[in-house]
Amino acid sequence: MKKNRLPWIAGGAALLVAAYLGYRYWKKADPAPVWITAPATRDDVRVTVTATGTLKAVTTVEVGTQVSGTIAALYADFNSRVKKGQVIARLDTTLLYASLQDARSSLERVSALDQQASAELKRMRSLFERELVSQAELDQAVASARVAAANLTSARAGVQRARINLRYAIIQSPIDGIVLSRAVELGQTVAASFSTPTLFSLAGDLREMRVQAAVDEADIGKVKEGQQATFTVDAYPEETFRGAVEQVRLQPTVTQNVVTYDVVLRVPNDDLRLMPGMTANLTITVDAREDVLTVPVAALRFTPPRPENSGEGERAPRKTPGARGSRVFVLENGKPRRVAVETGLSDGARTEVRGDLKPGAPVITGAQTAEAKAGGAGAPFGMQPQRPRGMGGGGGGRRN
Repeated sequence: MKKNRLPWIAGGAALLVAAYLGYRYWKKADPAPVWITAPATRDDVRVTVTATGTLKAVTTVEVGTQVSGTIAALYADFNSRVKKGQVIARLDTTLLYASLQDARSSLERVSALDQQASAELKRMRSLFERELVSQAELDQAVASARVAAANLTSARAGVQRARINLRYAIIQSPIDGIVLSRAVELGQTVAASFSTPTLFSLAGDLREMRVQAAVDEADIGKVKEGQQATFTVDAYPEETFRGAVEQVRLQPTVTQNVVTYDVVLRVPNDDLRLMPGMTANLTITVDAREDVLTVPVAALRFTPPRPENSGEGERAPRKTPGARGSRVFVLENGKPRRVAVETGLSDGARTEVRGDLKPGAPVITGAQTAEAKAGGAGAPFGMQPQRPRGMGGGGGGRRN
């Protein structure tokens, strides 16, 4: 029985040796990878900062009253256009006029007392010169005259104050503009005892407006005065409006541990379509390059795979797109060729490069083996197999 089993054992060993040799041959003859390329192109590269803000009028004035009273007349309403000095409301002046009459009466009374005190002082001096009154009596007359003069000054100020309060009953527009809001109704009583009540909110010329936006602290260092910006509003989603950074305010705002800074943009509004309070979705251009040579960001991250048995391939450390000195690989005659480049601006999709690279050159953005490609075609639900280590990202383009 043992002799009959020997041929089978020998045959099995031969099959194992043949399988091992075939595996070694297959490992040595790795198929060439499939290169994924994209052309180097001339494009505009823009670095932007996004934020959300609110449209506001350049000048907004709250119009109030410094005296208490009842609203007797209203001469302006919502959206009314007003001129500087135009009467827009009037308070009932009955009590204010009575206060003025009372102040005038007090002035007349105090004026008579002042004249009496002056005459008394003149008489006391004459008697003192003839030694008919004492020094104490003269001093008393002098003091009485001074008190009377002070009371006269106070009474005159009271009359002036009553006149001013009477004028305050006439509410005038302090600027040329438009009425944004009216906070009172005809017949309503307003009290100005502790604070000035607001009657109207006026906006200046709406043909020029501002956008006040909150910019994150991570981006505020890039924003400078004079930078151009574009924005959209929900009312006109298909249209893009333009403006310029006017001010970067230093005061921070902290909301749930998130720090932001206010950036103010000046915006033209000649057609008056933009309204105060609209939400603006901003894009501020902080840097830009026009008509420069660019490559996909993935091309700067790509490193060719090293053949496992040859020991060849890319050995240099990878460079990130933010580094000044970097390299890309160009596909020539079916093989990658390293090209040194200097990187510039990047918008996250494409990066500006300078060096020995021509427009249209097929830069490699990724690679995959033929087996991975074949396996991906048959994977369920379009799932692609995991790429071998070191074969880089996709980044778009065509396969070669």
